[in-house]
Amino acid sequence: MPTTHRLESTADSAVDVLTAERRPVLTVAPGDTVTVHTLSAAGYTERQPAPGVDAPTLIDPRRGHCLVGPIAVTGARPGAVLAVRFDDLVPDDWGYTGSGGVDTPVNRALGLTDPASRGPLLWDIDPERGVAVNQLGLGVRTAPFLGVVGLPPEPAGEHSTIPPRPLGGGNIDCRELVAGSTLYLPVTVPDALLSVGDGHAAQGDGEVSGTAVECGMTTTMTLTLLDTAPVEGVHADTPAGRITFGFDADLNAATATALDRMVDWIVALHGTSRAEALAMASVAVSMRVTQVANRTWGVHALLPHDAILTGASLTDARH
Repeated sequence: MPTTHRLESTADSAVDVLTAERRPVLTVAPGDTVTVHTLSAAGYTERQPAPGVDAPTLIDPRRGHCLVGPIAVTGARPGAVLAVRFDDLVPDDWGYTGSGGVDTPVNRALGLTDPASRGPLLWDIDPERGVAVNQLGLGVRTAPFLGVVGLPPEPAGEHSTIPPRPLGGGNIDCRELVAGSTLYLPVTVPDALLSVGDGHAAQGDGEVSGTAVECGMTTTMTLTLLDTAPVEGVHADTPAGRITFGFDADLNAATATALDRMVDWIVALHGTSRAEALAMASVAVSMRVTQVANRTWGVHALLPHDAILTGASLTDARH
């Protein structure tokens, strides 16, 4: 029978790299459910007292995102696919968003590289109302998700949590991965060795400042294994629709990968040729910049569930 497990963020369970060389903090069977509480990406153990003022962190110094993991999945082997279904995502009641003050291509273009130009926001989050309000008195609706859901890209070494990768996923930062979504990750190493964290209470496509409403998160997820998947690479089935991803330092390459995988998915769903699928994608699929923040472009192709009409749905649409 499936088992439910719980993990907290502690000095023993927290990790700031993706690695297959660390002993798993938990081993689960396929079909098990895990509820895990992660800290914010920075690993703050308490609320920041004021904008721009740091708080203590769980990992100091920190090389990457403060995650929990790795979680081993019994029987996972390269060639299989790990399906991560997000059953529930509840943000903590506070968070932060930083901007400017760092030399990045975006900040250079906007004239915001000077540290004095930083514009940090501190947020009070109300998970029940689904609203976050900052010190400016401005609010946003929340749509919680995890920014980092990843496997080590290789069996050896410690790998940065910062970029998203075609192998293993990682810092995907896709705002559509809300509760009810399933993320499919090709297994890269024995036992999968999943690490998760980087909770976001809200984020726009692009994550243009480099941060979202960064927060701690209580995530309930069910982990299963598949022998095959509808398409290659990292992809997802979400409430908004089917999603394929491309990750590359070249925006054109990232876009082409996401689109190529979506064309494959349309072919598999509807039995079309690839040329016909591309034509359908042109009228039914939205290409979106997932994030610009992680030294690697992220692009996702979104096919809403009701975008391509067939059979009864086509008949209903005519009336």
